[in-house]
Amino acid sequence: MQVEVYVQNYLNEYSQSESIKIEDIHIPITSQTWENWFNCWLEILQPSISSTANYEIGLRLTNDSEIQELNAQYRQQNKPTDVLSFAALEVDSPIPSEALASMPLYLGDIVISIDTAQQQAQKQGHTLLTELAWLASHGLLHLLGWDHPDEESLERMLKQQVKLLKSVGISIDIE
Repeated sequence: MQVEVYVQNYLNEYSQSESIKIEDIHIPITSQTWENWFNCWLEILQPSISSTANYEIGLRLTNDSEIQELNAQYRQQNKPTDVLSFAALEVDSPIPSEALASMPLYLGDIVISIDTAQQQAQKQGHTLLTELAWLASHGLLHLLGWDHPDEESLERMLKQQVKLLKSVGISIDIE
């Protein structure tokens, strides 16, 4: 199985910004790192998703201003948020087997605000890298049809995120 992650990275624009400096990220998050993480996570989650040899995911790392626009446009909430997911497939929609064999399955797009991620990382007492991985795993689960309309489903989703992060060597405690 192989995942192609198309990363649109807003980080370079931060080098001129007072918010986050590139050097504040001690471990660079390259496109290859993202692909490795998503590959690992999809291996773990594969029993619950359509089996195919290749997947595609769009990942946009952005700022609060842009994510607020998206949040207002698509969720009618005119405020920044940490992560948005735009699933390409309907849950339980059949996918022709010939399509699975011939081309990557496009799962959708994940958009993460680095501004909000940095604030949350500081509040939680962990690194920006950990927070970005946490938010990306959350976004991936949404792409795969997970949701958290109640406390019980949120708890299941958070436990799954802990498992996904642990699989890539990131430890996180949830309260």
